[in-house]
Amino acid sequence: MSISSDAPLSHRRLRQNSHIRELTREVRVSAEQFVQPLFVIEGITEKQAVPGLNAVYRETTASLIAQVEADLAAGISKFLLFGVPEAKALHNFDFSFLSTQVHALKQHFGQGIWLAVDVCLCSSTEHGHCGVLNNDGDHVLNGDTVTALSNAAVSYAAAGADCVAPSDMMDGRVAAIRDALDSAGLERTVIMSYSAKFHSGFYGPFRLAADSSPAPDNRLTDRSSYQIDPARPNDALLSSARDADEGADILMVKPGLPYLDVLSDLSAEIPLPWAVYQTSGECAALELLAREQLADRAQSNLETWTAFVRAGASIIISYNARFAPEWLSSKP
Repeated sequence: MSISSDAPLSHRRLRQNSHIRELTREVRVSAEQFVQPLFVIEGITEKQAVPGLNAVYRETTASLIAQVEADLAAGISKFLLFGVPEAKALHNFDFSFLSTQVHALKQHFGQGIWLAVDVCLCSSTEHGHCGVLNNDGDHVLNGDTVTALSNAAVSYAAAGADCVAPSDMMDGRVAAIRDALDSAGLERTVIMSYSAKFHSGFYGPFRLAADSSPAPDNRLTDRSSYQIDPARPNDALLSSARDADEGADILMVKPGLPYLDVLSDLSAEIPLPWAVYQTSGECAALELLAREQLADRAQSNLETWTAFVRAGASIIISYNARFAPEWLSSKP
């Protein structure tokens, strides 16, 4: 379109009041798009606050039900559940603790909630890595890990999970999980794959909440050998395309803000629903700004969420999801 430089244009006409701004917005964020992460911890007797985050807790089995009731009252009905078992292992993992919590939630709330369950081993292993290590402790064994992940996914789905969400970044795990679910008669279970999960510094509070930091005496000191290098966006495309081909129903970019370009490119390239995970570090950074009175808490989150949707996300996983209905309803 060509517009004469002499035209008496005023872009501000469409900015002058809340009514016209609402009518002309191209990107709209809805409370229906939000998923609230939850942590349930075996063996604790009181809920514990997660450092750096606001109103996010390591829940007991009893307080978990109460928290979901409160979130439902606030207008949030979709959840991503993480479980931390009391007993750690190197292999032959026991998934009964989290499966029991899934069953309890679905028995209590039924179809009133949509429940996704994170599928990973980092909270279950003695070393804190996302899979089974070799004897030398310097490499995650892909095949053994995928087998364990498939067993976990079937256990959670059989307990009533609506969705399983593999976050480990092993090769071929989506195909293996899809085959295992279908073979168990659980073909209706949704797979939401962390298909573009980057080796990031924005996971700190989560690792405290999920007791999932790699042990300091490990030979394998970090997750760079299985999570995506921040400087390799093409790896994110290849991994996401593979997961789509293997049967993932929803794909995900994690973290969010540092990877908006990746989210935009991938959502345009692969026509599946896209989730974005506003990580614990991202949320903690906004909390710190608000605490120091350097930013408005609601406004900074709303701006971030708008950026996610603008970049192609239809699902937003955020530790502040439980505040989204209130903040969106009062958005100017």
